[in-house]
Amino acid sequence: MNVTDAANSSRHAWSVADATEVTPESLESWVSARLVAHQTSLDRLLAVEERTLATTWRAYDDAIATLGQAGSECGLLDSVHPSKPLRDKAQQLAQRVAEAATALSLNQEIYKALASVDVNQADEATRHYVERTLLQYRLAGVDKNDATRAKLRELQDKATLLGLTIGRNVQEGALKVEITDLTELEGLPEDFRESHLPDESGKVVLTTDYPHYLPVMTFATSDDLRRRMFLAYNTRAFPANRELLVELFRTRHAIANLLGFATWADFATADQMIGSAGAMKQFLERLEEATRAGAQREYGIIVDFARSREPRLEAIDAASRGYWLEQYRRKEFAFDSQAVRPYFPYAQVEAGVLATAARLFKVEFRPAADAETWHPSVSVWDVVDGEQRVGRFYLDMHPREGKDKWFSAAPLVPGIAGRQIPEAALICNFPGGNDKAEDPGLMQHSDVVTYFHEFGHLMHAILGGQQQWAGISGIATEGDFVEVPSQMLEEFFRDAKLLQTFARHYQTGEAIPAELVATMNQAGAFGRADWVQTQLFYTNYALDVHDRDPDAPGAPLDLDALLRADYERFLPYRWIDGNRMYASFTHLCGYSSNYYTYLYDKVIAIDFFNQFDRDALLEGPAAMRYREAVLDRGGSAPGRAMVQGFLGRDESMEAFEEWIGEALMAV
Repeated sequence: MNVTDAANSSRHAWSVADATEVTPESLESWVSARLVAHQTSLDRLLAVEERTLATTWRAYDDAIATLGQAGSECGLLDSVHPSKPLRDKAQQLAQRVAEAATALSLNQEIYKALASVDVNQADEATRHYVERTLLQYRLAGVDKNDATRAKLRELQDKATLLGLTIGRNVQEGALKVEITDLTELEGLPEDFRESHLPDESGKVVLTTDYPHYLPVMTFATSDDLRRRMFLAYNTRAFPANRELLVELFRTRHAIANLLGFATWADFATADQMIGSAGAMKQFLERLEEATRAGAQREYGIIVDFARSREPRLEAIDAASRGYWLEQYRRKEFAFDSQAVRPYFPYAQVEAGVLATAARLFKVEFRPAADAETWHPSVSVWDVVDGEQRVGRFYLDMHPREGKDKWFSAAPLVPGIAGRQIPEAALICNFPGGNDKAEDPGLMQHSDVVTYFHEFGHLMHAILGGQQQWAGISGIATEGDFVEVPSQMLEEFFRDAKLLQTFARHYQTGEAIPAELVATMNQAGAFGRADWVQTQLFYTNYALDVHDRDPDAPGAPLDLDALLRADYERFLPYRWIDGNRMYASFTHLCGYSSNYYTYLYDKVIAIDFFNQFDRDALLEGPAAMRYREAVLDRGGSAPGRAMVQGFLGRDESMEAFEEWIGEALMAV
């Protein structure tokens, strides 16, 4: 068996030949085969004398495609596999793959070979790939001396391990909230209470998983229960992650300094659409100025309402924010968010998301019944465009012990036109999936929106994964463009006609009334300025911990003091002592200082959505024009070019500002 055969003998890390399931040993063998194939491609690159796209860049692209799949699938199994020994091995191997990637990014011989290829006559996508890859090599420090590159490699490997450990601590750090006084369940949906009955000792035990956390924070009338849940949720992985995070920020700061940047924030924005940390700060300041007054007005309205119900109430604290927003929306807009949940049982929502995406993007989804998975609850689907299978995705949609507790899309296999189709997975934690026939998994409307948001990432990975190079396949754009396709899709599920195609009462079959959708939309629009200020809190915290020397003389980084200062700068809700949100804020590892992406891309997404015909969201010409200008291009062009290609101009803040003020104009 040659190296290529060895690498391909098992397509996926969880699909092990001659074994019923993946084991730590088989996973290590699978990864080792891919690391060998990766190195073989690099050896082939260096061995040739003639430097062309075919001899040099194809070998390089093969190397990163193999390494990318190995890293992605190890990361997936680390996040979702039910066996802790297997997760432990996956994390160890993810570190090993990351070390190989770091070594490649600092390999001067490879860089010189790539840079020597004349691409002047190449197509636009290839030239973009070459230009961006060589920039990333320089940003990695490939042009530094031997000692500096050795130090950078040491620091990058350390940062990778810290990030993996922090993420694992959150993943396995779910806490429990015990209820002995059953009156604390008042206000919670009936189906929730029926599925969480007291145990033999008379207690109801909830976890900090999202299907428990969100209903408690939205509906529970008990201040004490909401506060206990809030503190449990915001102390996951504390204190374990506090020092690990400081060490991560210290390590990143050292990397940035070695590369000639004053701070990590300066370094992290150097290859992004926004261009610099200074431009990011200007953007955030503009958003803060545009939404501060609206957020203060929204808070004043909520406080006045709460005091009309509880005259002795001095202030609304962080744990009661969601509850009082819900109560106000019930009164002012005659909308109870529990009223829509019966129309959103999980199975119908999944079918509706698939049907909507199929109509919007003119594709078909077919069950891949024989595909192997890492857990029995995972479903697998093939994407068919015309008569051609163009991708595959996996849906792992419900919580379980040891699984990552957030909502994300995970590219697995990079597509290469004519050679391999792209594959990706959704990792979510929605209600349902607990094998209880009487539990339909009723979802809140925000859950439904989140589902379509994540599905936007999936479509970007699949439809954009038809490039000739793995390095520009799928979600390979600048980091501050990746949220545009997902955030744009969020707006679709405010349309009554669209929702009525799948939102039917799980008991009566009645379609969700258009009037109910209208009041839901009006109620949901209230609080958008507050939402922006909340995002500014997260964004500025992510920036502030990276925009300084953590060990500055006289001003060392204090995660707790900074958290409270940023919270009180942006949010009027009373601070709760003991809040350690940073310990489970894993975007500090992934997005690092660039959490601004969500706000930056929301501005673009709203402008994109405004190009669609409200009377023909799925059938109008904008849908295919958007697919061709944005999704189909994957990472084959700069994000700025894709914005201009779809809009015919740069994005405007006008649509976003109108979106923010939509509800306040009616109050």
